[in-house]
Amino acid sequence: MIDRRVVDHVARLARLELTPEERERFTRQLGALLEYFAVLQRLDTEGVAPTAHIVAMTNVLRDDTPRPGLPRDAVLGGAPEQEDGFFKVPPVIESETPP
Repeated sequence: MIDRRVVDHVARLARLELTPEERERFTRQLGALLEYFAVLQRLDTEGVAPTAHIVAMTNVLRDDTPRPGLPRDAVLGGAPEQEDGFFKVPPVIESETPP
């Protein structure tokens, strides 16, 4: 049973400040949720296999098949900066010694 005292306790735990209207609304909504859960608990699920999804899903990813990569010159050709065959990027970690 959900009453205002329970809602106040949960709100305090969540550090929420509720107006009297919110407190009343949440009390009704949480009560309705618990009533619905009680209905669900009465359903006969004997013989029903547990499922993770309501529809059958299959993996839509392609097979992981190795294939040759792009030529290095083609990849580096679109880079704003390159050095010695690698992408050149700004440093992301500060060091005491200048680059």
